[in-house]
Amino acid sequence: MGRRILNDALRSIVNAEKRGKDSVKLQPISTVMRSFLNIMKTRGYIKNYQVYDPMRVGRIEVELQGRVKDCKALTYRQDLKARDIQAYTSRILPTHQWGYVVISTPEGILDHEKAIEKNVGGQVLGYFH
Repeated sequence: MGRRILNDALRSIVNAEKRGKDSVKLQPISTVMRSFLNIMKTRGYIKNYQVYDPMRVGRIEVELQGRVKDCKALTYRQDLKARDIQAYTSRILPTHQWGYVVISTPEGILDHEKAIEKNVGGQVLGYFH
């Protein structure tokens, strides 16, 4: 169920970017979604996000920057070993220069560059570029 929520949110972001919107509201929310958005923010793909009423269903308002071309959450379980991350990213992402694969690891939710740096594997949550 959590991956479906994440996938719906990421599709909403892509659709709003294609329409040229400045912001998008996402509902319902999850902690995984918050971590995914935090990675997108630190990598400069979104400006900011604000969480409203996190104790209930809640909603997140995301300020868009116009850099997101595509982002998806994988709805199936894809396990990656630390040594296989580079091959997976070259297969999924359009180029080596931009885009990130987000991985849930024992160290937390990381992008593929941090996972390679820490030498940890995990499950692929999704990607964005």
